[in-house]
Amino acid sequence: MDTQTSKIELAKLILELEDPNLINKIRELLLDEKSRFRKSLTEHEKEEIKLGIMQLNRGERISFEDFLKKVS
Repeated sequence: MDTQTSKIELAKLILELEDPNLINKIRELLLDEKSRFRKSLTEHEKEEIKLGIMQLNRGERISFEDFLKKVS
């Protein structure tokens, strides 16, 4: 099963839930996972991500192929 299908099935299961405690636990789990990922980043990595977002917002983009050439 691919990731997209799994996400859709998970969303359906969550939508069918009626137990507010279970819904809250799932929410906390998902938010905690995002928080752990952010905490695992170095300050340099966080700054690079911010810079990349700012560049994208200004319309400064390169093709994926050019990016791969740059980092290879």
